[in-house]
Amino acid sequence: MGNPDPATPQHIVDKLVETIKNPRTHGYSMSRGIPGLRKALAAYYGRRFGVDIDPETETVVTLGSKEGLANLAAAITSPGDIILVPNPSYPIHAFGFIIAGAALRHIPIGHDEQGEFNAESFMEQLHRAVKHSVPKPSAVVLNFPANPTSLVVDLDFYKEVVDFCRAQEIYILSDIAYSEIYFDGNPPPSILQVEGAKDIAVEFYSLSKTYSMAGWRIGFATGNKKLINALTRIKSYLDYGAFTPIQVAATAALNGPQDCVEEFRNLYRDRRDIFIEGMQSAGWHIPVPAATMFAWAPIPKAFEELGSLDFSKLLLQEAGVAVAPGLGFGEYGDRHVRIALVENKHRIRQANRNIKAFFQKYPDAESARELLKKSV
Repeated sequence: MGNPDPATPQHIVDKLVETIKNPRTHGYSMSRGIPGLRKALAAYYGRRFGVDIDPETETVVTLGSKEGLANLAAAITSPGDIILVPNPSYPIHAFGFIIAGAALRHIPIGHDEQGEFNAESFMEQLHRAVKHSVPKPSAVVLNFPANPTSLVVDLDFYKEVVDFCRAQEIYILSDIAYSEIYFDGNPPPSILQVEGAKDIAVEFYSLSKTYSMAGWRIGFATGNKKLINALTRIKSYLDYGAFTPIQVAATAALNGPQDCVEEFRNLYRDRRDIFIEGMQSAGWHIPVPAATMFAWAPIPKAFEELGSLDFSKLLLQEAGVAVAPGLGFGEYGDRHVRIALVENKHRIRQANRNIKAFFQKYPDAESARELLKKSV
């Protein structure tokens, strides 16, 4: 349900078509990624974040950020290792390490009523988790702008995390898949902008959202040389890299005109504004997301006791609107649902009307309980 609906920009598609016609591109690629794409990735980090990246030793092309995260987890994790993971969080952040045999400690993601990230609370939880973990955690996962919560952080937060994790010798895996889908403020930073971050951090980026290339499965990891080498090595056992024409098209995406990125950003912002305004009219207070294509919506009090799974079922059954239960992102997400803004404006307005009519017809907890009984 987080599948971007806009078409991939035409110049990227054209480059794929042009390249795929050359039979020389039909063989095995390189597990690290073709040199041209790695250079384009390094150039992107220089333009966007002011970070120098060595395309030979500090970056590897991945089949989207999810594959990179899971394979790095397999490369650096031994059974029983402790990994710190935010909760709620995108499932691969936890399950990549669970599959590798790790034990998890969850760090609750806190926010205020306006949806602002509570950095102080997060750092307190991080310190506590490290202090009370035996053995000491080997890595912590970060994801900002966050899926599913849409929370964003500033560079000062990253500095604090890097300083702490360097002192504790804990690796940082940072997922910035939504770094270009932001609204109403400064562009989200990269953790690699922090001095010394490359000593312990690797960052994952995906072209899926930035260029609406979700099905193409292309992204990259960049940062700490040791971690990049570990990921490159395990990928050499598992795959030969993405199909070469896709890598060439991804190079064209990063090096080509960037108007499409701003167009997608404006598209999602307009959808966000329409949805949030409609929900305010319906009496459902949802914090305005600062980034991503999602709204992280607290379950209305009349339906709170149902939990996210049953509330999601009711919305689908009674309003015809599909949302993701917050429980799917971790136990601390069960009082919320994630709403993906991946439909056109007309369908979003229709969803607004349907949800408003649902609340008007069933305004209290008692009616909600009756609905739930009928749906069982």
